[in-house]
Amino acid sequence: MDIFYLSDAIAALVSVGVIAGYHLLLRARVRADPGYTIQAMLNHARRTWVARILKHDETLLGVQTLRNLIMTATFYASTAVVLLIGTVTLAAQVDTLSNVWLAFSPFGAIDQHMWLIKVITLLVDLLCAFVFFTQTIRLLSHVSLMLGVPATVAHERTVANLLIQAGRYHTRGMRCYYFAGPLLFWLFGPLFLMLASCVLVFALYYLDKAPATFVLQNAAID
Repeated sequence: MDIFYLSDAIAALVSVGVIAGYHLLLRARVRADPGYTIQAMLNHARRTWVARILKHDETLLGVQTLRNLIMTATFYASTAVVLLIGTVTLAAQVDTLSNVWLAFSPFGAIDQHMWLIKVITLLVDLLCAFVFFTQTIRLLSHVSLMLGVPATVAHERTVANLLIQAGRYHTRGMRCYYFAGPLLFWLFGPLFLMLASCVLVFALYYLDKAPATFVLQNAAID
């Protein structure tokens, strides 16, 4: 294994370790404090929202809100498709772009096989984002339908759980978008991958943390 493959392998392992370590620490923190993350706050808000909509028979308001959420998820899913097309185009122009990437490589010429592996990894990440946002749209459509049926057909807890599951898929899709940043910088070299991964973890720390004013009582993360 030459220095080029070795440097990329080490950078990939370090980056995966940093991101995985952050999520393990986040999970441990959530077990100690279920209301620590913004996701917990949103799940609590979703349950309360569903209860209010069903209690006061505000189906029209609920459907309008869900329509806005579906439009947002559709935008992200469409953007993922555009990025997928751009990534495929990028993979097809490896010969043309290799000279540009050479200027950022501290280890000499860029190996085309390794470069294609990086592009394919980015492609898989964007494909996962598309699938997650598509699942978000599917579940939100189910929720909008279930809001208009009697409680004997769709229980309040069932509707809330579906809405929470849609939120989870949306979060996973956004995670894929976040991970696309380090993967894109990986095309420029292993050092850029590690730096981008560290910046991502730093940003996720503030994005995942719930506001200090939020207190979650008698609830736990699903």
